[in-house]
Amino acid sequence: MIDNTFRALLPPYVAPLVRLLTALGLTPNQVTILGLLTALGSAYLVFSGEFILALIIWWLSRLLDALDGIYARATNQTSDFGAFLDIQFDMLAYSAMVIAFALQFPELSLQWLIILFCYVLCIAGALGLGSFENKRDLVDSSERRLRIAVGLAEGGETGIFYTLFLLFPAWLPTTTWIWIGVLTITISTRLLLAKKELGDS
Repeated sequence: MIDNTFRALLPPYVAPLVRLLTALGLTPNQVTILGLLTALGSAYLVFSGEFILALIIWWLSRLLDALDGIYARATNQTSDFGAFLDIQFDMLAYSAMVIAFALQFPELSLQWLIILFCYVLCIAGALGLGSFENKRDLVDSSERRLRIAVGLAEGGETGIFYTLFLLFPAWLPTTTWIWIGVLTITISTRLLLAKKELGDS
């Protein structure tokens, strides 16, 4: 829900990084891959119990995740494959973190399993509804090349909850269920939105 706001505000602040990437000769897809590798590093740190370092590395990975699209647009290197790669790697990054949490906190295995299940429904709903919205030329406020229907739980909210998980692990029995609630609301509201926008023919 907050992703579009940050996507609109971020470009001026990362302009020096865009110039650096240009000077280095990296492609946007290479930045996407670097973001995934950084996220996987964060997941490993969670598994190792290095929660503060994992948090720092996680947000670095999210900066790279945001930067790849900004860089691609600034240098006219946008591509459909790049958009596809970005969403695939996002889901891999989010899921790897959940697996790392599950290995670190196996007593909460039910919650981690439900979270992964909700992720499947969230991304399926987002991509499915986004595809139909695009087909019907409905308003799209994002700058994503691959259209994704908006929802309560997106990348920004995921990062916020992962931050809570890492900073306050003693609260996990509560915060994991709150996150499941947020994901459930996202799934339900997308279903209602689909009913409203697409009708029932």
